[in-house]
Amino acid sequence: MEKIEHTTVPTNGINMHVASIGSGPPILLLHGFPELWYSWRHQLLSLSALGYRCIAPDLRGFGDTDAPPNASSYTAMHIVGDLIGLLDHMGIEQVFLVAHDWGAVIAWYLCLFRPDRVKCLVNMSVAFNPRNPKRKPVDGFRALFGDDFYMCRFQEPGEAEAYFGGLDTASVMKMFLTGRNPAPPKISKELGFASWKPVEPMPAWLSEEDINYFASKFSKTGFTGGLNYYRAMNLTWELTAPWTGVQIKVPVKFIVGDLDITYNIPGIKEYIHNGGFKSQVPFLQEVVIVEGAAHFINQEKAEECSAHIYDFIKKF
Repeated sequence: MEKIEHTTVPTNGINMHVASIGSGPPILLLHGFPELWYSWRHQLLSLSALGYRCIAPDLRGFGDTDAPPNASSYTAMHIVGDLIGLLDHMGIEQVFLVAHDWGAVIAWYLCLFRPDRVKCLVNMSVAFNPRNPKRKPVDGFRALFGDDFYMCRFQEPGEAEAYFGGLDTASVMKMFLTGRNPAPPKISKELGFASWKPVEPMPAWLSEEDINYFASKFSKTGFTGGLNYYRAMNLTWELTAPWTGVQIKVPVKFIVGDLDITYNIPGIKEYIHNGGFKSQVPFLQEVVIVEGAAHFINQEKAEECSAHIYDFIKKF
């Protein structure tokens, strides 16, 4: 880990913290919520050892990267803009793109807006969800799961922060990272996270050192930056109207755990396996379902994920 370099890059009006290691063809790794560059710690080491330049930023609003205060500054346009600026600053024309969770959502948008900058994509957890011109995404989730669905509960500024604030940051990180219930996560307005319980003892793939690193950063920044991604979802929907119906036109490998909440949303398995996904992502080449793996698959199944990434990108 001490070989990983940490730099700050000016991009798109913010300063972005970037962890990187290695030399060779560049791999850009995008983390999710509530995470940091550190989520890719295993892949940074393993893939750099195979001859790649691995680059893992803290995305806008996370860790040591700037966090603009307004949720309207967290649309997909902003985040993709940050990444294009990062690549330009580093003099990189094209990358192998690897992403998970919110990073996966941003990766789909990066491929949608700027496919010229992506050689291929290994995406984890979140399948491409084409824009529905008739319904905003938060409205869709509310209709499907109700007001207590976590994405809906995250919408009101300050509300989720109050729930998080009632727990110490290390407990919040354990609660998220160790969760293995594939049912849609709900947060009661009255009870908050009372029904969410971390797995005890902690799984072997997660150490107290890992928890403490995440907690040390989020205890300084709070969670508002990450929550603003959810709060900007409907605004992103408005701004991406010109891309309605546009397909993802880069080669793709998709990886998801069978216990991931994203894989157990009603209709998603049929979409992934019965042709819907392929119709939207015509260069989809592989779909990997990892048995016994939950949401944070790049950490839980680190070696397996690194092997899947390498096996795919070495073709290009």
